[in-house]
Amino acid sequence: MSKILVFGHQNPDTDAIGSSYAFAELSRLRGLDAEVVALGEVNEETAFALDYFGVTAPRVVTSAKAEGVDTVILTDHNEFQQSISDIRDVTIMGVVDHHRVANFETEAPLFMTLEPVGSASSIVYRQFKAEGRELPKATAGLLLSGLISDTLLLKSPTTHPTDFKVAEALAEISGVDLETYGLALLKAGTNLATKSAAELIDIDAKTFELNGNAVRVAQVNTVDIAEVLERQDEIEAAINTAIAANGYSDFVFMITDIVNSNSEILALGQNIGKVEAAFDFELKNNHAFLAGAVSRKKQVVPQLTESFNK
Repeated sequence: MSKILVFGHQNPDTDAIGSSYAFAELSRLRGLDAEVVALGEVNEETAFALDYFGVTAPRVVTSAKAEGVDTVILTDHNEFQQSISDIRDVTIMGVVDHHRVANFETEAPLFMTLEPVGSASSIVYRQFKAEGRELPKATAGLLLSGLISDTLLLKSPTTHPTDFKVAEALAEISGVDLETYGLALLKAGTNLATKSAAELIDIDAKTFELNGNAVRVAQVNTVDIAEVLERQDEIEAAINTAIAANGYSDFVFMITDIVNSNSEILALGQNIGKVEAAFDFELKNNHAFLAGAVSRKKQVVPQLTESFNK
């Protein structure tokens, strides 16, 4: 069989990189010619994990066909607008994901593993374990990093009861203290001062089709929400530029305080009333506080989806 590319979503986060790296390794153990690639440069948090465990970042690709590849495996996503540019022109051999299924269809049957757990990395770990395959230290470290990142060190409401044991097992294999390493990893991703506003709103951003509207939902983690809001004017300028360039109907920017587990929502676009209704708040100067919200997947996107569908 010809080469298969394994990758996570655009604007890859630590789970996208960790799960795709590990699943490519598992696929090779299964006899496939699989290569892990990325659909964008890694962020600072992911770079910390890669450096800590001595792993080179996957090379960045934008088109499977340009790589001479016609078969791919997706991790940490399934929605086509979050995937590689020519996703509709290739064969999807498999999907490993922990998100909703939307805007997804294939001509051929495929292997698809979907679980409502805290990370795609959790699923890949269990596949290694189910097959009795040895998990290398570095691979375990990247899977642990993906789980920590997506669950904010197991504090997010997306954390599944099974994730705690997965985290403990991966920490033991990778030789780290879960709390110490986890805090260091998350803090590495909060260094936002060096980012331009355009980079800031694109660090971790996904587009969702909500009742015919292209809604961009971005998230950054910080230890000081006020510090990020000091840059509101330039952030809004970058958002308006992104809206004009990409045809988004709305842009929702989630600024998450990883210490106190709250978020500030900054929103611009055509459907501000629907955004306000989604969270039962009033935007003042385009932003509002959302207590207890840390998860885009569980505490932002479902609420937006319901509001936009009314």
